[in-house]
Formats: sequence, C-alpha cells, structure tokens
Amino acid sequence: MTETTTPTGLRPPGQRLVVAVDGPSGSGKSSVSRAIARRLGAAYLDTGAMYRAVAWHCHHQGVLDDPDAVVAAVQDMDLVLSVDPDHERVVVGTDDITEAIREPGISAVVSVVATNRAVRELLVARQRAEIDAHRKIVAEGRDITTVVAPDADARILLTASAEARTARRAAQLGGTVEAKDLAEQVSGRDAKDSTVVDFMSPSDGVGLVDSTELDFEATIEAMLAEITRQQSDRTTQQTTNPEGDRA
Repeated sequence: MTETTTPTGLRPPGQRLVVAVDGPSGSGKSSVSRAIARRLGAAYLDTGAMYRAVAWHCHHQGVLDDPDAVVAAVQDMDLVLSVDPDHERVVVGTDDITEAIREPGISAVVSVVATNRAVRELLVARQRAEIDAHRKIVAEGRDITTVVAPDADARILLTASAEARTARRAAQLGGTVEAKDLAEQVSGRDAKDSTVVDFMSPSDGVGLVDSTELDFEATIEAMLAEITRQQSDRTTQQTTNPEGDRA
C-alpha cells in the first residue's frame, strides 16, 4: 500500500496508529473510514463486511435458523477480507461475494448472526488479530471502540440524525428499496443489534462526531481533527503521568 502524506498533527509514517470508528447504520462510517485510511496511508478493516460474509455463508449453508450450527459454520469458515481501502474484496472459500453481501436479502438477515454472542466472540478475535497485524489501521464497526479496540489511539463514534441516515442510505441504494424496507435496514437493524452492543452514544474516552449537517469532506476533516485531538491528549497524559500509564 502506498504511504501518503500524514495530515498535520497526526503521527508520522512508521509509528503505530490504530483508529477505531463506531456508529449506527447510515452514519457514513464505512465510506468516511475508508477515506481516512487513504489519507493516513493505513489499512482499512470493515468489520461489518465480516458479519455480512458470515450471514451470506450461513444462508447458503441453510443454517441461519440454528444458532449452534451458525457458530460451527463460522468456526470452519474460510474468509478472506481485503484491508486495502482502494480495493474491496470479500471471498469465502472460492466464492467472491464482494457484491453479494450488499444485496437486500443479506442486509435483512445479517442481524441474525450479529446478535449471536458466540459468533461475535469469534469475529472479535479475528478482528483483533487483523488490527495487531498492521502498524497503521482504521477499523470500523458496531463495537470497535468499546470491545474490539478499547485501547486504540483514537476512538470515535460517528453519528447523524435518523432522518439524515435514512436519506443517505436511500441515495446510496439509488431509490431501489421501498421506504418501509429502507427504514428496516437503518433503524430496524440498529434496534436489533443494540441488544448486544451500544453504538448510539459514546462511552468514556470516545469522541463524538455528528455529521448530520456536514457533507462528506467536512465529515472527514472533523474526524481527522478528532483523531489529532485524541492523540495530543494521549501524548500529554503520557508526558505528565508516565508512571500512571505503566501501572
């Protein structure tokens, strides 16, 4: 991956940087996180794609209605997920499912696997291993800031109003989904997934960026500013209380 110029205030090339981004459906966390990874010359981990890949795999195995069989399918699953922000690719076994995991049918069932706690434990382990394998990475998903990478250098919850998120998802899908189905994809999935993880409000130490009134570029700039702020705060804390950090 080509290294890009580091924005002012961020760590220079060669230093480790983990950015964790959380948020509800339609908040723009995937597209914004991918853009930030490009700016930083970092890898990009789309954990939502993992859950979608699991949903696709279990659907094709015919085991979605059996929680234990779903867990077994995940344990045996041969998954390849690209972390190049310029090249999205998801492969299960010999099947390239990059496009298939975005189909409405998969969106409708992804919460079946996402709310399975045993599945979440398995995927969290994979996600942590992926993060540990890269010196610089932007990871985004439902519980990245609190469960997967609570010690990330920067943790941000990206949100927007329900109206803004629904409108963005509608534009993304080009008007191909009916209003009631669109609402289910956004608010409905959030309601289901919130039974196992809180991604609607920032936990302690997690910065909040509200993109309701921001366009895409302004959202990226706000995120980069928050990353810089958190890095600066961490550096100050390490300088003023080095013994406390090692305790």
